[in-house]
Amino acid sequence: MRVVDIIAKKRDKQPLSDSEIQWFVENYTSGTIPDYQAASLLMAIYLNGMEKHETVALTMAMAQSGDLLDLSGITDYTIDKHSSGGVGDKTSLVVLPLVASFDVPIAKMSGRGLGHSGGTLDKIETFPGYNVNLDEETFLRLARETGLVLAGQTRDLAPADGKLYALRDVTGTVASLPLIASSIMSKKIAAGANGIVLDVKAGNGAFMHDVESARELAQMMVDIGVSIGRDMVAVISDMNQPLGHAVGNAIETIEAIETLRGGGPKDFREHCVEIAHLMLKLAGRGTRWTERETVRDEIINHLDDGRALSRFRKMIEAQGGDPTYVDDLSKMPKASIIHEIVAEETGYIQQVRADAIASAALALGAGREKKDQKIDLAVGVIVNVKVGNKINKGEHVAVIHANHEEKLKEAIQFVKQAITYSNKPVDTLPLFYDTIYGQ
Repeated sequence: MRVVDIIAKKRDKQPLSDSEIQWFVENYTSGTIPDYQAASLLMAIYLNGMEKHETVALTMAMAQSGDLLDLSGITDYTIDKHSSGGVGDKTSLVVLPLVASFDVPIAKMSGRGLGHSGGTLDKIETFPGYNVNLDEETFLRLARETGLVLAGQTRDLAPADGKLYALRDVTGTVASLPLIASSIMSKKIAAGANGIVLDVKAGNGAFMHDVESARELAQMMVDIGVSIGRDMVAVISDMNQPLGHAVGNAIETIEAIETLRGGGPKDFREHCVEIAHLMLKLAGRGTRWTERETVRDEIINHLDDGRALSRFRKMIEAQGGDPTYVDDLSKMPKASIIHEIVAEETGYIQQVRADAIASAALALGAGREKKDQKIDLAVGVIVNVKVGNKINKGEHVAVIHANHEEKLKEAIQFVKQAITYSNKPVDTLPLFYDTIYGQ
């Protein structure tokens, strides 16, 4: 085969064969194909798309470019979740121990975040001593012994995806649905799960800005999973305003623990309950956890009576973290400057733009723009209002946690841009727009 022929074929809007896709991925990963030719093929895919069989072939080729994790020694059926990324999305910190409290083993590999705040690993490292760098033997042993492990990648999973994503990032080809779908699903498949719940965000704070685009991406990923024998569920969830109140690493972790204690923001709590319900539905395989309301009631009981919190605390301790931080939230990293934002007028909250709140958090140092960038765990924004809330002039609408005056000034401007008002009642935003099943 010649890569120039493959490029020309996709340029001319012809579908590639499975063998052509496999050959390209293998040779690009090994370094035989140079970046300029790979970039040309990516642009042809971006412009002309891929048929379903091509997307499945690309997904499997990337998944098989590295190691495939075998979780069969933990349980005969494993489940995983993935979020397409959102502002204030600390869902894994609650959902994983919540599902594990039903004696469903969870072995989750997460990453560090790029953008407005850190990823799940950054948040969990607010617990001193917590070890995210487990070798594979320890990762699997903890999953068997404790039923819950959360760590970074123990193997070289889907290295082709990492290499191709870096190239997409600098060639303007990120926003391609087949490339996005295959990127996400290749890592999920390599991580060994039998059932996968996808949380695909839609809104100004998400990669997919409208519901239809998010639904198209979700359906594509569900179809990929089903094509290779996975059970799939995808939800389309709102990201036009932050999920919960906190946006920032330590303050999001605190909010997650408050939710595990039976409290937490109403929208975030409900979001976690729904994702946990869907994960249990898959884990039950049609014989357990099938009655939606009954299961949801039991999930809420596990939050309220401390069973989910107990699983979380056990995980922290098992991976070397200080569990006293779970019991005493005052130990968490704290910012030196606390600045309150008040409502500029009386009326109703018209918008709390998630993208602008994300920009405020990034300006404070809560996130990173490069993979090796150090982040400030203590800083962030707590947004006290939701779209549709009635508000009086002078009431607190947000609190900024900062460590530098100049960064605070920039964050204040973003927060003020994010929150707008109306003198007429405003409809609240839904948590979810759709659910897509595939088995």
